[in-house]
Amino acid sequence: MKARTCLLVAELVAGVTAGPSALPAAASAPAASSVAQSPNPALDAALAGLPHADATAALVRVGGKEGVWRGSSGVHDLRTGRPADPAGRFRAGSVTKVFTAAVALQLAAEGRLDLDRSARSYLPELIPASYGTVTVRQLLDHTHGIPAPDLPGTTVEEWYANRFQVHDTRDLVRSATSKKPEFAPGTRQHYLNIGYQITGLVIERVTGDTYERQVARRVLRPLGLRDTYFPGTNPRIVGPHNHGYQRMRLDDGTLGLRDVSVWGATDAWAAGDLVSTTADLERFTHALFGGRLVRGSLLEEMFTLPKVTDFRSGEPAAHSVGLSMKVLGGREVWGKTGGRWGYNTAVAATRDGARTLVYSVNSTDAKGRDMNEVAENIMVAVYGRP
Repeated sequence: MKARTCLLVAELVAGVTAGPSALPAAASAPAASSVAQSPNPALDAALAGLPHADATAALVRVGGKEGVWRGSSGVHDLRTGRPADPAGRFRAGSVTKVFTAAVALQLAAEGRLDLDRSARSYLPELIPASYGTVTVRQLLDHTHGIPAPDLPGTTVEEWYANRFQVHDTRDLVRSATSKKPEFAPGTRQHYLNIGYQITGLVIERVTGDTYERQVARRVLRPLGLRDTYFPGTNPRIVGPHNHGYQRMRLDDGTLGLRDVSVWGATDAWAAGDLVSTTADLERFTHALFGGRLVRGSLLEEMFTLPKVTDFRSGEPAAHSVGLSMKVLGGREVWGKTGGRWGYNTAVAATRDGARTLVYSVNSTDAKGRDMNEVAENIMVAVYGRP
């Protein structure tokens, strides 16, 4: 570790509430590879040296016919310095969207949901006429043009102060749809949570059931995902989990790390509140890419990018229904990343499922503008560079 980074880590950890004044002894432990049919020194290097300024722990599972690798590094928490639990639960963030998309596509296969029908036709009391032409497919591929709702706070410190606030999804939809469209539906792409929050409500309307029960009945139980659940209004992660930390200003005005493991997720709901494990997400990824959850032309919706440009960058659209795509190592890699305070998560695979990846990185700036360095190194080690 470079001297500058060591100094920064010492400064950050010193600011953790009820935390140590120096890095725990366990921090020097190398990444643990419990299965190594395909040894990968780059993965060992990506996980080595945790905790440090960017992350306190990392859990990784690589699978598929090209080989298997599993590893964990870092600490369960900075106070005790215990090694990270490789089976620990974590907040999966926007990986939730893949589950939501899978359920919506299942309902489309059953003829209960029409992707080309307007969201307003399902929720006429909630979606105003100004968004009357937005279709369900546009909700799912982020081409709807609905802006983000207003949420309290503009800084991480303000968001932390409001971490226990319970948000009603319908109120968030009203907030978003009270504004002018960002663009005409189907003409641009802007990745936001709001489309999936509305999709969750559409799922409830067409099934007469809760979104959570539909995901459990259609995905969690059939696949045996026993460590995956929706937290609802409970801000705590139930069961074993590695603590998440966020760099922010502390009460004394200094920069340090706060334990943000306890934080409500009702602002995200069907767009990002899932709690899971790397083992469960790996099983889900294999089932999804293998056509066990969604089949035929509807599965292809998840691997088809809309022919529009990004609202902000002007680059070609990178998000499909539920997934996104990036060329790494000369081949297409499809998947989804997610970020909740203290936790960065990803599921990814080549289209044929020959190489899959699931990781959870306890990032100290999980919602930062740039990708976490540990997470990026993991992705590059598994698939290669862009």
